[in-house]
Amino acid sequence: MAREHDRRVGADVFAASRIGLFEYDVQADRLVWDERMHDVYGVGPGAFDGTLEALVELVHPEDATRVRRAIAAALEACGEYDARYRVVRPDGATRWVIGRGRVLAGADGAAARFVGAAYDATEIADMDATVARELEIMPTAFVTLDHDLAVRYVNGAAEKLLQRTRDQLVGRGLLDTFPAVGGTTFEHQYRLALRTGRPVTFTARHPAPLDAWYEVHAWPGPHGLSIYFSDVDDRVRAEQAVAAATRRAAVRARVATELSETLDADEAVARLATIVVPAVGDWCVVTLVDSDHPGARPRTRDVGTWHVDPERRALVAEYAQVRLASLTPDAPLRQALRTGEVVRVTSSDLPDPFDVVKPGRARDLLTELAPQSAVVLPLRGRGRTVGAISLFNGADRGPVSDVEVDLLRDVAGRAGMALDNARLYHAQLRVAEELQRSMLTDPPHVPGLATAVRYAPASQVARVGGDWYDAFGLADGSTTLVIGDVVGHDVKAAADMGQVRALLRGIAVATQTSPSVLLTQVDRALHTLGSHAMATAVVASVGALDDPTVDGPTTVRWSNAGHPPPVLVEPDGTVRLLSAAAPEPLLGVLPDRPRTTSELPLRPGATLLLYTDGLVERRDMPVREGIAHLQQALASLHAHTMGLDDLCDAVLHRLLPPDRHDDVALLAVRRCPRAL
Repeated sequence: MAREHDRRVGADVFAASRIGLFEYDVQADRLVWDERMHDVYGVGPGAFDGTLEALVELVHPEDATRVRRAIAAALEACGEYDARYRVVRPDGATRWVIGRGRVLAGADGAAARFVGAAYDATEIADMDATVARELEIMPTAFVTLDHDLAVRYVNGAAEKLLQRTRDQLVGRGLLDTFPAVGGTTFEHQYRLALRTGRPVTFTARHPAPLDAWYEVHAWPGPHGLSIYFSDVDDRVRAEQAVAAATRRAAVRARVATELSETLDADEAVARLATIVVPAVGDWCVVTLVDSDHPGARPRTRDVGTWHVDPERRALVAEYAQVRLASLTPDAPLRQALRTGEVVRVTSSDLPDPFDVVKPGRARDLLTELAPQSAVVLPLRGRGRTVGAISLFNGADRGPVSDVEVDLLRDVAGRAGMALDNARLYHAQLRVAEELQRSMLTDPPHVPGLATAVRYAPASQVARVGGDWYDAFGLADGSTTLVIGDVVGHDVKAAADMGQVRALLRGIAVATQTSPSVLLTQVDRALHTLGSHAMATAVVASVGALDDPTVDGPTTVRWSNAGHPPPVLVEPDGTVRLLSAAAPEPLLGVLPDRPRTTSELPLRPGATLLLYTDGLVERRDMPVREGIAHLQQALASLHAHTMGLDDLCDAVLHRLLPPDRHDDVALLAVRRCPRAL
């Protein structure tokens, strides 16, 4: 009876207060009042434009700043709003108003909605009836609990959400009606609010029989807790679906990044284990199949492992070291590699899931790792299986879902094609390297001339390029020297280089003409044959030595087709560039453009150095600066005193960075002071 009396008194007081409700959409800056809010402020619906500023304009000038601050503080902290202030109605009457509310955060944590109530505190009457009436028409579920978590009141919306009538709820303990709530977030948060006297807000999944997600706001008061809660099951499920899709997209993006950021596809695929765990599994082993030699038996090897638990990663790594030799023919990995199909296994599929591993260390480790489900996805290339991803889950996680298997199929498909492409590329690259090496022949032995050559491939990207050197003798006793660089750094550049080299050799032997005419004829031949190859080149001709045993000079004649200028080191160590009066176009651009031949004496002890631009050009250094560095290096090395092989090695060591992006060809010729 006493409790019923208290309820009636409270209802009377609330009714007299004429409480109005409001809701403010923060982003839209839209404030919605119910009818009582208009009554509280004495403003009709048509006279209020629905903004916070319009509300503050109704506040007494002496209270307006304080109200603004209270609203701003609540919005900034996503906290409570509590203000007592005066309003000046349009009829000139001044009324006291008490407003209370709460700012609710959106999914991003920022303020989204501001909900609350206000009432005319000037004349308080019939509060309990008003409160009860307002609570009953509220679309939000509302419950009050006493300090023992017994239900004191529920509104109509709460009856619907809780699937109980108020007769089944009021007066009973919450944990008696919903025993599964004990020990959950709901009980912990309610007791926290009662113990601290501070409001709590949380989103949690209510256990069966409700079995749904709720957003809960609980305020402690003298008599217990006032609780507003909403069914947000659809919203949470949508958020979880978006989060899962985001994780899957992140996995795909990371896989694409890993496979594109390195030329070593084996290494990139090995790192897949660290991407799929923990996104879609508890632990993982990545396996590769080596079958580079046709007819040879494929060799499998485990190359990557990972576990969600850092303390168990060493166990997985050890298991991967010993498992392949211990797998039975029926093991899921063997099946996937044999059939090229996805294999899914759970602990219920086999009498003893560990029977797929022979007794020994591997089985002991697998038993300790205790997988309850697994999925093995083959990495498929072009008509062959190049590896597999084995993903394992423990009892807490459960088997991989169909959606996750689809993701893993995509990952495995990308990885398989990347591996296959890389292996095909490296096979083609080996052929191209062998082709290129076959064209970089040893220079001829010419009495009176010492010759040394070097070729250094690029350390990054393709190791095959278009740089080449050549030296060969002609019937008239002269020696032709060639250095060139076909545009490009790939297999096609190597093929174009072979074509240009062959044309130049053939025309030189057939015509025995001057360097400039030789380059012109090569240029015209490329044009006539429809070749799109472009190349820079220097052709030099060292005249025949009548008597190699006599210290006499010979003549060197050269022509330059857009190539870095040769360098001459005189017998006294003087370093000079053999620059043309005007630059001439590279081969493959202007086939009918006349070219010039320059000449000078090559004295005994003089050294002629031909090189490609990879020696003198880098991303952080232009060619002109690089050529100056080459001249300085030759001078500081005392090039005229060094043997040619030592000189070539020293120049490469001095000028080439370890991470060079271009290949380099080098050809050095010295007029010997005496016959060798």
